Amino acid sequence: MKIEKSFQIDAPQHQVWEFLSSPERVGECFPGCEHVTPLGDNKYKAAIKVEIGPIKTIFNIDFEENEKRPPEFLAYSSHGEESHKASRLKAVSTLSLSPVDESRTQVVYTSELSIVGRLGKFGAGMMKKKADALGDEFADELRRQILGPAGAPAEAGAERPALSSRQKWAALAVAAAIIVLLAWFITR
Repeated sequence: MKIEKSFQIDAPQHQVWEFLSSPERVGECFPGCEHVTPLGDNKYKAAIKVEIGPIKTIFNIDFEENEKRPPEFLAYSSHGEESHKASRLKAVSTLSLSPVDESRTQVVYTSELSIVGRLGKFGAGMMKKKADALGDEFADELRRQILGPAGAPAEAGAERPALSSRQKWAALAVAAAIIVLLAWFITR
């Protein structure tokens, strides 16, 4: 299944890239993200708790960078499964950032995605309802984190340690993996 989605953030491109370059900060924005762990060799893992109807599970997602062009583009592949191995996910994805103007950024992601198992067979109505709620929470928290509590752009990197190049692309991959998972729920 092909997925393409976009949204805007009221912050400059470099600030959005920097934020999405911090695995811990991105994880804080997604409901149910339990942790992001570096695995070495340009690979990372994220654990995301998902509750859909009677199903409560954790998805463990591994991802690896294929290409990056800061501050505008990242391509990566990911795969994951439920903690009970009842569903599996594979995706090849891209994440692009482009300035709308000096103070707004367009975020576009695409993914070629497949999911099999019990969640692949779940009812589309319930999936859409849950995806809409998770998507709204993620977008709201992402904007709140980037813009700060007053709605004005937060200082880039304020009170945060400098990140290595690997950590930056990994955070973008985590963000894109989370977005892909949300998009899958939305399009089911």
